[in-house]
This record gives sequence, structure tokens and C-alpha cells, in this order.
Amino acid sequence: MKQLALSLRTGKVTIHEVPVPTIRKGYILIKTRKSLISAGTERKLVNFGKSSLLSKIRQQPEKLDDAFAKIRSHGFINTVNMLSSRLDQLMPLGYCQVGEIMAIGDGVGGFRVGDRVVSNGCHAEVVCIPANLVAKVPENVSNEDAVFTVITAVGMQGIRLLKPALDEVVAVIGLGLIGLLTAELLRINGCRVICVETDEKRIQLARDRGLQVINPAQNPIQNEISGLNGGNGVDGVLITATSTSDSILRQAARISRKRGKIVVVGSVGMNIRRADFYEKELTFQVSCSYGPGRYDRQYEEQGIDYPYSYVRWTENRNFQSVLHLFESGTLNVKGLTSETIALETAPLIYEKDFRSNLVTVIDYPTSSKEPVKPLKQLLFKPTDAVIGIIGAGNFTRLTMLPLLKGAAIKYISSANGLTASELAQKYRIPFATTGSRDILEDSEVDLVMIATRHNEHARQVIEALNAGKHVFVEKPLAIFPHELDEVIAAWSFSKKMVFVGFNRRFSPYILKMRELLRDSLMHVTISVNAGHLAENAWLKDRQVGGGRILGECCHFIDLVAFLTQSPTAAVCSNAFPTTPGQDQENVSILLRQENGSTAVVNYFANGHHHYQKERIEVSSLGRTLILDDFKCLTGYGFKSFSKMKSATDKGHKAQFAQLLNAVRDGGEPPVSSQDVIGTTRATFAVVESLSTSGWIYL
Repeated sequence: MKQLALSLRTGKVTIHEVPVPTIRKGYILIKTRKSLISAGTERKLVNFGKSSLLSKIRQQPEKLDDAFAKIRSHGFINTVNMLSSRLDQLMPLGYCQVGEIMAIGDGVGGFRVGDRVVSNGCHAEVVCIPANLVAKVPENVSNEDAVFTVITAVGMQGIRLLKPALDEVVAVIGLGLIGLLTAELLRINGCRVICVETDEKRIQLARDRGLQVINPAQNPIQNEISGLNGGNGVDGVLITATSTSDSILRQAARISRKRGKIVVVGSVGMNIRRADFYEKELTFQVSCSYGPGRYDRQYEEQGIDYPYSYVRWTENRNFQSVLHLFESGTLNVKGLTSETIALETAPLIYEKDFRSNLVTVIDYPTSSKEPVKPLKQLLFKPTDAVIGIIGAGNFTRLTMLPLLKGAAIKYISSANGLTASELAQKYRIPFATTGSRDILEDSEVDLVMIATRHNEHARQVIEALNAGKHVFVEKPLAIFPHELDEVIAAWSFSKKMVFVGFNRRFSPYILKMRELLRDSLMHVTISVNAGHLAENAWLKDRQVGGGRILGECCHFIDLVAFLTQSPTAAVCSNAFPTTPGQDQENVSILLRQENGSTAVVNYFANGHHHYQKERIEVSSLGRTLILDDFKCLTGYGFKSFSKMKSATDKGHKAQFAQLLNAVRDGGEPPVSSQDVIGTTRATFAVVESLSTSGWIYL
């Protein structure tokens, strides 16, 4: 299928041939009929892409500290490469789509195949969208009207936050499409609407629709509104403009009455002058997209709705509300579309300043060719270890693929298809796909490499083993004990290897430490300055990422077992108090190994981001080893060793080299099944210990 995408490096918009998304649980697969180009939002993204690197940095100053922290922990060259790789990513464009349902995922009710629906899908022939971001189109509402639903909901949410009363005076600053629709909705709501705009074409369009418009470039706004509300100012202001200037917000404050309310729907400079707001006791709020539920993973991805009684207007209910207005004829969008174009010509729109086109609609063919299935022909030598990669996220992009250059990679798969297509082209991988079926059914594939979200790992490992493939899975192997049991059962019936990405044991620094320590008893102290993650991060969701202990601490439990050359016998963990359901990211873990060695892992997210990320100290027989951030190892008390220092090396390159050798040559796996299972069980025990407040014996 075809899809529009933006290069963040160059700002160029191009059409890409990508695989059709795979239907997922809780999602709906939709064949697009029309999509609407949002001139404001999409122009802003295009302009960002076209800007210089320095300008990009200036537009995102809050990320400078993160960049400097990465330089300190990863080095300048690695950080530059990382940032450069992110600029190479393609960004899907578009969020206003109407189409017909092709398939419905498990757990979705209230829809049927063939239903006409709207969604926030991108400019693509087929999209896969969570059910809470999809709404049915009434029979008497045309596709031409329905395609306005999502962008209208943006203005509607701003109005809901403003809460204007009947006959109140409300100013709308900025008459792009959202501003114009917002003004229409306010009028429907029984408000007296004053629009503020400087573009003559937009002013004329608004006046043709019966709206009152002030051009501040010609007449001071204060003069125009002095006769309204007895000279007290407007009751509320909705800012729907796009500008980096703070003057728009100050203008809104000047025209507001005392104790008025200002809601920002667009994107403007927000350097608030206290005096403007203090003297009038103004209320200020920023509106978030389509409404409650936006950017909430539980609502959008897991389909968990907010209770109707407590959250009357979610983003989906806002979609439905807009559609009801279309159905009743109350809201009229006829005549707003400036141009309707074919998908093939859409990139040309982005090459010019399309600000003058208030609305451009992309029309999609009523029929399209079936997606081309990857051919199962043999492409590599029999001696190659042929790879299929499932997952095209940051780990695959930034770590895996650069280190697998020259390897026999036949497939790469991603959920939406776009990232897989982009990376396939960049690394000359023959086939980009969605899902895993093509990979698992191809007899030439020897090794399946899994780099998806953690809740998918166990299932995908089992499927790969059942298909007769060797498996590499980025940690963790499983996020629930029953999943581990199921993996072990499948593994026991397979003669294939399961390799978990515990890369640190392959670092030359760790290998040197193990050589120096040999078989002696020791105490290991590992301090991890993990950094804080937002509460809505998927890694901290117990059902998706497993939490930071299962998702990240497993690395260090494995490292202790490797250094001590002994499995973990018992664990005891202690952590900061948290509210129920909150993921624990500040924890101390005591480990007792079977050979008598001991360890403590201090994993904390409340440290300063300038401090080093990882520090490993080992004491044994009057000697001490200290490893700082995997770039400097210092020894005390060793006759033939004092220091080892070079570039940061956490073992990824050696890990992949040994993995491919084992698959190709049929030798012993680089990490034994006992080590993989032992580390996973020990990590589960850490979580259990937090709830029991005692030692857990394995």
C-alpha cells in the first residue's frame, strides 16, 4: 500500500510503498477513502524538517540537557550518531481520516466489517487504529463531511474547557481551519463570536459564512470590542493560531474581561506576563488535542474507557458529537474544501506554501491491488545464518542493525509497516513486512530476532520455537511466571537455541574482571543511575513493559551470576514506598549466590542525570575492581593489572557476533538455558520480595 511520510532531516514529503498493517487485539483495520491535510499542524512539521540542525535545537531547547547527559555517558560520537539516526526516521503525516472497516481485532465490539468510520489515521491507503479512536459515520453523513470530524473535535475540546454560557462573548484568535470550525461551534452554542485574523482570504471566507471578524493590522482590537459587554471585554478567548510570538497571548489578556478565561488550542508563545493575568485574575488553560484520553495508553491502546458519569466528553465521544452535528445539519462544512487531490500528487502540496489552501482533501482509489507477499525463494548461501527481525523500534534502529551490517537479514517487521520499509531500504533488507507470519513460514530463515514490547516476547519466542527457528529476544524473556513456564515447555520440545540479550556479560571489561577474579568468592556492588521515566511510559506498565525491575534490573542480576560464576540462590529487595499500582523504580536488591558470593544492586531513578549511569565495584581477597560506565576499569591489589580504558563497550557487538557464530556453526549457545532461566526466575523473585518484605529462596 502507499503512505505519505515526512523526513525529519530534510522536510521532504514522499510516498512510500509499505506493507499493510497487521490487525491487532483492540484495533480496527480501515481502508481509507479520504483524509484531510491539516495545514497548520503539518506545515509546522514540514518547516521543522526543513530547518537547519541548529534551528531544530533552538526549537527544542528542553532536550539540550538530555543531549549533554548522553554525551557524558555515551561519548560525543555515539551521541551524534544516535541523534542523527533519529533524524533519519520517517514520520507519518495526517490525523483526519474516513474509510471502511476491513477487519476487527479481538476484544472490539460495536463495529462490523464494511462500516464507514472516522479515525485519527494517517495519510495511508490502510490504517490500523485503536477502537477508542474510531467512530461510526451516520448513514446520511457523506465522506466529504465526515473527514472533518477529528479536526473539528480539536476545536470542540477547547470549547468544552472554556465552558462558555449562552450569549457570552467569545473571541477566536486565528482563522485557520480549526479556528473557523471553532467559531462555527461557538455560534451553534449560542455565543456571540468575535474572530481575530490578519489574512484577507481567511477574513473574507469567515465573513461569507456570517462571522464577525476584526483585522488587528487595520484596527486595534480594543477599539472594536469596546462596545461589547459594556466595555468590560470578552468573556472568553480561544487561541487557535500558530505562532512563536508571545504577543498573541498578551493580546488575549488585554481583550479579556476581569476573571475571564483563555484557552490555547493552537501553538503560540506562552511567556506569560504576570501583570496581564494578575490584575484581571485571568484563568489560563492549554487544550490537549481531541479531549480526555489523548496520550493515555490505557485508553487509546488498551481500550479502557473513562466512566461516562465522571468523564462525559472523551475524545471518542467528541468524535461522536461532531458526527451528530453533521447528521442533524447543525454544522455545515460545505465550501471549506479548497482542493481535492489524488494520493499520488499529495507530495506536491507540501513543496509549496499551502497556507492559502484552507482545506486540502486527499482522495483514495476505491479499489487497490492486493499487497505483494514476500517470495519464499532462497536468497542467501546455505552457510549463512539467515535472520528475520520482528520489531523496528529504537533498539533495532540504533543498536541492532548498525552492528548487524553484512549479516544475512532477509526480513524486518514492524506493526505499522512504515518503519520496517524505511529500515529495509536503508540496510538493503529484501523484505519489509508486518506481523511475523512471513518470517516464521520461510524455511530459509534460521534465526528470529525479537525486539518488540516486553508483553509480546514470550508469545513470539514460543511461536518462533514452534516454527523451528533459533531465537534472539531482547530482554526480558517473559514478564509473568506463567509465561516463563510456557516458554520452557516449548523450549524443551525444540532443539533450537533461545538467546536473551544480556549483553553486558560480553563486554571486554566484564570479561577482564572475570579473568582477574577467577573462582574466588566476592562481593559485587552495582549502582545504576537509571533516570526517571514518566508514569505513562510503556515500560512502567506492568501489563505491557513489566515494570523497570523486570525490564531492566534483569541485566544486572545476570551480570552478578556471570561475575561470580554462580547462580542466584536467594534475593531480598527493599524499595521506596509507592502508591498502589505505581511501578517501583527505586530499589535495592540483595543477592546471595549458590557459591557463597554476595551482591547488592542499587537501581535508582532519583539521581542527577549528570552522574554516571552504571558503576560496578567488586571486592575479593583484599583486591578491588571498579568499572565506571563501561569505559574505564581500575584495579587495586592486582600484581599485573591497574587500569583498562577505551571506548564505551557494553558488549552488544560481541554478543551478536557470538550469536551468529553459534547459529551458523551449530555450537553451544553463548548463554546457557540454565543462566537464562535462572536470571528470569531471580528477577521474578525480586518483585515477589517487594510484596513479602523478606528473602525469596530459589
